[in-house]
Amino acid sequence: MRWPICTILLSPSSHTLLRSLLRACARQSSLPTAEKLHALILTTGLTSSPISFLSNSLLHAYAACGEFTYARDLFDSIPHSRKDTVDWTTLMGCLARSGMPLDALRLFVQMWKQNRPRPDDVTLVCMFNACAGLQDVGTGVQGHACMLRLGFGSSVKACNALMDMYVKSRSMSDARRVFCAMEDRSVVSWTVILDGAIRWEGLGSGRAVFNQMPEKNLVTWTIMIMGYVGNGFTREAFRLLGEAIFDSHLGLNEVALCSILSASAQSGDAVMGKWVHVYALKTMGRDMDIMVGTALLDMYTKCGRLKCALRVFESMSKRNLVVWNAMISGLAVHGRGELALDIFPRMLKEAKPDSLTFTSLLNACSHSGLVDQGYQYFHDLELKYGVAPKVEHYACMVDLLGRVGRVEEAEMIVRSMPMPPNEVVLGSLLGSCVVHGKLRLAESTLHELIKLDPHNTEYHVLLSNMYASEGYSEKAKSLRQALRAKGIRKIPGISSIHINGELHQFCAGDKSHRRAREVYYMLDEMIQRLKLAGYVPFISSQAENGINEMEEKEQALFSHSEKLAVCFGLISTKAGTPLYIFKNLRICPDCHSAIKSVSKIYEREIVVRDRSRFHRFKHGSCSCSDYW
Repeated sequence: MRWPICTILLSPSSHTLLRSLLRACARQSSLPTAEKLHALILTTGLTSSPISFLSNSLLHAYAACGEFTYARDLFDSIPHSRKDTVDWTTLMGCLARSGMPLDALRLFVQMWKQNRPRPDDVTLVCMFNACAGLQDVGTGVQGHACMLRLGFGSSVKACNALMDMYVKSRSMSDARRVFCAMEDRSVVSWTVILDGAIRWEGLGSGRAVFNQMPEKNLVTWTIMIMGYVGNGFTREAFRLLGEAIFDSHLGLNEVALCSILSASAQSGDAVMGKWVHVYALKTMGRDMDIMVGTALLDMYTKCGRLKCALRVFESMSKRNLVVWNAMISGLAVHGRGELALDIFPRMLKEAKPDSLTFTSLLNACSHSGLVDQGYQYFHDLELKYGVAPKVEHYACMVDLLGRVGRVEEAEMIVRSMPMPPNEVVLGSLLGSCVVHGKLRLAESTLHELIKLDPHNTEYHVLLSNMYASEGYSEKAKSLRQALRAKGIRKIPGISSIHINGELHQFCAGDKSHRRAREVYYMLDEMIQRLKLAGYVPFISSQAENGINEMEEKEQALFSHSEKLAVCFGLISTKAGTPLYIFKNLRICPDCHSAIKSVSKIYEREIVVRDRSRFHRFKHGSCSCSDYW
């Protein structure tokens, strides 16, 4: 005979069964199953039973699934006498992981004041993680005092989280103090210190920690390799990678591969990234992990190898929203707006677009001058796709209109925004004013930007260059003098190039490189050939550093960091080899014009990644069509 389900659930053993099922939901982060069990519990009235602790189990299941709203409601519904340390800690961890570290800290303070139940070392770990998320070293120091007061100074877990908080708050001296005081250290303890040493003290300090480690795991090796790759020391990275694989017999998993690819994308050197691609194909086959495929796509895009990125994209058997967004964004920064718009309909068949999708699409329209298409996507954003416009979308529209000279329309969008404009919005408007000679609007926009960030030199320099271009040299000089009087210095432009696994960096007028004499000899030859080809220096904006004489202005332009990096590339590689250069600021108009001619004269493809996009120079023209 079958018993009704409600009869079974009201039996004492049903509580144990349901708690076991909810624990399984928590372990597997299975939200749909947790919701079904919750509905079953509510419809059978089990939560009203005085012997039931199912609310606690539900809380843990929802917290593990990241559903902080449900978790918080359940937490509040549990009587204080039945809340144990695990309940408090579970909700704290959920809030910290869900991007609400401040709420997690408030919960810890509430728990501390009530003094019951007593926090344990896992509670402290959650609290330190919240402090790390906020980079709040002040609160972290107070938490450190709480840890000692509670007697957990010897807890390895708590000390590791404390060190991680200090590292992420840039307080390496405090992190090292905790590390040195630890009687027992795990491999995690060493790894935290290694990460901080590389990040804040340099590769030399990091390698010293790495060499002292009594035990190394895959995470440790990956962090050290990432440090070398991210700082442009590809040879050392390969050497260390060989030790990890052949001497220590470690296999690289998906997380390690993605981490190394991320470091390659950051450095701009695709050499290590290509090796990872081959390794992934050998170990995973064509049907590689989607996370690794996305990281590969992103790496190739950011290293200027768009064709390779497209090949990876087309070879992927499965694509999620992240993959599509990465491809559209990559096409946008490479100025391939029409191709980005072409693949969007394909995306709609496989994934639902989100806010980031439309930011990338609007960027693609902006970088390619597709005004009508951009307007249409912006109009359809909420009406057709159900995505509420964010400040990023308004920034894209301001940029789109400003680039084509419709500055008044761009200003109207800024003034009609339902939220206050941020630096990106106003910065785009200012840039458009400079390009299209809207001096009065540029001045008023600069005043608004100064209120948001008075120490940002880029906006002042833009307006100063505009004054110089418009013939107001005294105003340009005065603006720069005012910056110097306030102690604000212009961010120096730095151009980087990777040659044979080594990173080489140049700044304007730089003569510190070991091959500086050869670089400047090449520069003299290059300028002569450029002038014979019709190159005229763009000197109208040179008002900086008191430069007044025509010849001095020309010399200042000739020794810009981009040109020095190009010259070094020309003397360091074989004829016909493409050059990949990365600059931390926007490429200047003069360098853009000069490198176009260089690509034709020396028959080289030259790819320059500046702060906002890629420029692919070939046969005397640029992929941006002089529209950037």
